[in-house]
Amino acid sequence: MPAKSRFTRLDAFTKTVEDARVRTTSGGIVTLTSLLLILYLVWGEWSDYRRITVHPELIVDKGRGEKMEIHMNISFPRVPCELLTLDVMDVSGEVQTGVMHGVNKVRLRSESEGGGEIETKALELGADEGGKHLDPEYCGECYGAPAPSNAMKPGCCNTCAEVRDAYAGVSWSFGQGENVEQCEREHYSEHLDAQRREGCRIEGGIRVNKVVGNFHFAPGKSFSNGNMHVHDLENYFAGGEGVEHTFTHQIHHLRFGPQLPDASPSQQILSSAWSNHHLNPLDATSQQTAEKAFNFMYFVKVVSTAYLPLGWERTGSILDIPHELVEL
Repeated sequence: MPAKSRFTRLDAFTKTVEDARVRTTSGGIVTLTSLLLILYLVWGEWSDYRRITVHPELIVDKGRGEKMEIHMNISFPRVPCELLTLDVMDVSGEVQTGVMHGVNKVRLRSESEGGGEIETKALELGADEGGKHLDPEYCGECYGAPAPSNAMKPGCCNTCAEVRDAYAGVSWSFGQGENVEQCEREHYSEHLDAQRREGCRIEGGIRVNKVVGNFHFAPGKSFSNGNMHVHDLENYFAGGEGVEHTFTHQIHHLRFGPQLPDASPSQQILSSAWSNHHLNPLDATSQQTAEKAFNFMYFVKVVSTAYLPLGWERTGSILDIPHELVEL
């Protein structure tokens, strides 16, 4: 018996003869609908098989002594750079006062002049009038305060900045350096008055401990008075003729942790439902006030996050989620 005949006996779906078949329109519609449904179900199963599923996992960060980077670009149009100070402190007891390492202060023109940057040569105003050309035997007086530890000449205050540091070390108000020989030589008061209408932009980055803490911008030198962290606000409140200093500001950029590389369009579409790690919620934030004694506070919580897409190497970052982790 031919092989074909053996298999035809196994056919459970016997066919009618061609003459007995009747083809109808409804039968064609059912056939097409069935084919489309089959293709749709197959495509859906294939897409589901290929879909990448995100599994978020919360773990305790056991790292100690690690640092976190904070990158900033913030403008204060009504506070001159000479008065603006950046301090960092945390619950571990670490305090950084007058932070300048890794941070640049850019002097800005007054708002009436457009607020643009002042040319580079103007940024060095008075730089050559310090203690560079003094007699090697010269030892400036500290006016009753102990010399600061960072003085160029131990036990002496040869520049106006060193006298200011000495005063801050004993929690004394400094003012504009009246009757201080070093400040009069450097024309500190005149330079300060010339900058009264200017603004300041602070840009750069700082490294902080991964613990609860704060960094703040405040006018005047900072110092400790007992258990309190305070600032010398005399020059800030004094202002000038027709000048009112306020802490109106604009946050151009504020990022916690390193910048992640830009994702491809397909990755952005895929991750848009669960991640906004390319967004910094405080970017382009601005606040205005007409009061001198007005304090803006931002309470920010950040979560250390690792993104592990398939086929990529481990990348660390800091994720900040505006609707859950940032309270304004």
